[in-house]
Amino acid sequence: MTDSQENFIRNYLEETAKIVEILDINQILKVSEGLKRVKRLFILGVGGSAGTASHAVNDFRKIAGIEAYAPTDNVSELTARVNDDGWESVFVDWLRTSRLSSDDGLLIFSVGGGDEKKNISVNLVRAVQYAKSVGARIMGVVGRDGGFVAKNTDACIIVPVLNCDAITAHTEETHAIILHLLVSSPDVKKFGTKWESTK
Repeated sequence: MTDSQENFIRNYLEETAKIVEILDINQILKVSEGLKRVKRLFILGVGGSAGTASHAVNDFRKIAGIEAYAPTDNVSELTARVNDDGWESVFVDWLRTSRLSSDDGLLIFSVGGGDEKKNISVNLVRAVQYAKSVGARIMGVVGRDGGFVAKNTDACIIVPVLNCDAITAHTEETHAIILHLLVSSPDVKKFGTKWESTK
């Protein structure tokens, strides 16, 4: 291993540890409180964050006992809606069909939180706008400055930027940390996990 590779690894891990250390605990608490108040949870993400959304559905259903769904898990419906109606409306139309209401929650995982002017993740922007219009609880875990999501949620955990060359990597790894923190929280967790129950 070269010295430069070793330095990269060391610096990356130090940045990760520092990011976790300085996360806003009050916002994590707000998201945790919000999760306890929702009847159903719809989890949105694009790209790598769609993978996190799918993982989160499993954990919230199996560990937290929360009825949860990710529109990106249904590839047939997702691609039909994109093909027929366009990418921007894909989540709104899915949420409308699911009859999103004030009893429900939206949890968004995103690197930038969407920006309509820059035409980035506009589907998330539209989903948040729709959720607000029906009075659903909106929560987010986002990076950078949080974009549209951070400005329009009931609670939002912003992953701080320590290295501008690793914004996506650090944000998406922190998504997984926050997800597991939330489902492990005594206030949210309802069911045990396999390895912890195995002596």
